Amino acid sequence: MTTEIDRDHWRSAVKFSPFYNKLKDHDMVNMWHRWAGYTVPTVLENTTFEYFAIRNTASLFDLTPMSKYRIWGPEALDYMNRLLPRDMTKLRVGRVAYTAWCDDEGMVIDDGTVFRVAEDEYLLCAQERQMEILKRNAIGFDIEFEEISDEIAALSFQGPVSCKILKNMGFKDIETMKMFDLRYFDFPGGEVMISRSGYTGDLGYELWMKNEQAEPMWDAIFDAGKDYNIRPIGGNALEIARIEAGLIAANVDFSPANETVRPGHAKSPFELGLDWIVKLDKGVVFNGRRALLKEKQQGSRFRFVRLDVEGNKTACNAYLFDKENGKNIGYVSSAVWAPSAKKNIALGFVDMPHGKVGDIIWAEIYYKKELKWNRRWAKCTVMDGPAWNPPRKTKTPPDDF
Repeated sequence: MTTEIDRDHWRSAVKFSPFYNKLKDHDMVNMWHRWAGYTVPTVLENTTFEYFAIRNTASLFDLTPMSKYRIWGPEALDYMNRLLPRDMTKLRVGRVAYTAWCDDEGMVIDDGTVFRVAEDEYLLCAQERQMEILKRNAIGFDIEFEEISDEIAALSFQGPVSCKILKNMGFKDIETMKMFDLRYFDFPGGEVMISRSGYTGDLGYELWMKNEQAEPMWDAIFDAGKDYNIRPIGGNALEIARIEAGLIAANVDFSPANETVRPGHAKSPFELGLDWIVKLDKGVVFNGRRALLKEKQQGSRFRFVRLDVEGNKTACNAYLFDKENGKNIGYVSSAVWAPSAKKNIALGFVDMPHGKVGDIIWAEIYYKKELKWNRRWAKCTVMDGPAWNPPRKTKTPPDDF
């Protein structure tokens, strides 16, 4: 039996978000990139302007390309508890939790957020596509699951006036939502789900809706926030905000364990500073538990560090040293000048037992000036937490404007 070849199959690999036309209206520099097959903006106008919208007014970032999975059934809770290292019995209906999931060696495959939308139903959102992982772990469970990545349009709406604008839109009592709450609200075309969550370390919300509601939602936000200088943003501005907030990113700060080729290149939750999500005593076996229990007893290879870097030269891709003996002890995975924290900061990894809070580490920084490479040494201090963590991120109700 022969099958006719679809010679236009490659065209379907390029996707456009329901927000694409709205974003294109704000595009001034034609800088776009690919995320999970979607065309998304790197910068729309100016990275600095876009970043300060996150911190000073309100910003819109298109989350539609994110991987989204609906998981439901009588044993949905048992399944999630088997898949994830967090104690999922503690996640109530109407709440969101950040988490990660591991392979059998206790190495992180990906991280993301899980939404408990009903007693027996969850929404799992991730950076990478995870269908194969979900299938593999579903054996023996009375559950169903489906990928709905292309069926849900999503916006990250972040900034100090975001709550005020949502109130102006008529979303009743949205100011009473606590960090990681989720609720449903009436909107033309059907209910929309809003969660008080985000990837900026600031006050913000994520809006989840049907594709046909995307453009009406966009227009409603701009109408309600016409006095607040709302600005759509690209990936570069978000990158500055997430590093400033001390948040990790897949394929930047860690390689997904199911994609690494060389042994030892993946990292465990303990090595990513995520020990707080690992509940070894939750009473059920979960992926990687045996390996993580062993690591807990014997110690980790690396320590995740947030660094305050001396000077104003960013430590991009820098090696880290113990200067007393000149030994290379680690590397920088993300670095940026943090405009709101007013610090030169970096995220990275050092060999244990280095990297305790307050430790001094030296970065070997290379930077280019007028086509010439220069080298300098910069003293780095290990910080106790992120560079940016304002009270408004969790304050309930948020300040009004």
